[in-house]
Amino acid sequence: MSKPVLYTFGASVWAAAPELALIELGYTDDKIIKKVVNLVEGENFAPSFLNINPKGTLPTLEADGRAYTSTAEVTSYLVKHAPRPAAPGTPFIAKLHDDKYDPNFPLLLARNDAELEAKASGFPFTFVQNRQNALEKHSSAPEGADHKEFYDTKVSGNGDILAVYQDKASEEQKNGFFETSTKHWEVLNAFILDELPGLLPDDGFLGGEKPGEDDFHLGAWLARIAFVAGGGDENGVTAMEKELGEVVPQKVARYWAAWSERQSWKTVYASGLH
Repeated sequence: MSKPVLYTFGASVWAAAPELALIELGYTDDKIIKKVVNLVEGENFAPSFLNINPKGTLPTLEADGRAYTSTAEVTSYLVKHAPRPAAPGTPFIAKLHDDKYDPNFPLLLARNDAELEAKASGFPFTFVQNRQNALEKHSSAPEGADHKEFYDTKVSGNGDILAVYQDKASEEQKNGFFETSTKHWEVLNAFILDELPGLLPDDGFLGGEKPGEDDFHLGAWLARIAFVAGGGDENGVTAMEKELGEVVPQKVARYWAAWSERQSWKTVYASGLH
């Protein structure tokens, strides 16, 4: 039987979930083959990858003759086949992956002109421009014909953000982007301050004394939120507090501290939060 192949990328928020799981669950390097798909260069939009995962997302796992194409599916597979047991996932995973809690959008969003200027002159612009280049390249190639609907949708959506960054969007479109961005952060703020404390235990993890399946998702999600708030591993909570404008609830702070102490966290985020 061939080994499972995990398609991953070091700066991907959701690829970090199975990366944390692999370490926590006791997988050794010889059990899983890893293949890097560079999201910054838009490699996930190549027709060859879309043939594996039509959504063009990471993580993706090929195992047992099929492809697992969502973070939830990939992580669940790893938990079910793990050398060491962990608490199985709950409906919390689906809740966290709802679009309204999307941890990717905060990397690109802008709520005002100052934030837009910073994004348009930094990595977010490079990321969006590279994506657009890759989308247009692959969509016009003969190999991309089978994925026309995917490319059309992505070229349009990504192009809208790029137009805002390039100051080519109308004032109405730009203000709409600001409004959408503001509302997204408001939802994230409410989740962290008001809802998450009621879901977390007083100590430890959602899965108990050690991280469970739910925790692999939440840990990766929180790392991204702290990152876009300007934080590193040691000042992640401080950064979130600066963004939220309020003190992070004690349960959330203790949860962050519990993750930060684990070798899995130190390994996955060795080069910094992402």
